[in-house]
Amino acid sequence: MRPTTLDRQLITVSACLMFGAGTAGACGEALLGATRTIEGKGYVVVFKTVPDPIVVGEHFALDFAVCPRAKGEAPHSVRVDASMPEHRHGMNYRPVVTARAADAYRADGLMFHMPGRWDLVFDVVGGGATERLTGTMRVE
Repeated sequence: MRPTTLDRQLITVSACLMFGAGTAGACGEALLGATRTIEGKGYVVVFKTVPDPIVVGEHFALDFAVCPRAKGEAPHSVRVDASMPEHRHGMNYRPVVTARAADAYRADGLMFHMPGRWDLVFDVVGGGATERLTGTMRVE
């Protein structure tokens, strides 16, 4: 019997938990399609936008995984936001983050309302501290 896509995703999430999701190579393997990686001191975030590419002025979502490095603690919570540093403003919308599995999340309700450089920010709360991981995206 061939495993389904859901079976493969569950196996991947289980493998991340069993073999230490602290390695960047294992983090986010359940995400299908092209992904981007942000590596911090204590955590690794792997994400993709839905849809890809992002369309200016239209809502989009992020599917992402957050994995602790080495023997770090799994996050207690994750927040997502974005800003345009050159314009000194953020988004007009506040995304909602939903946990989907042990290390998998979805952020809904993001919108880049103008073209240019956007900094995507993940605040990962765990181990008594908050780590901010930032990745830059260019939207045209």
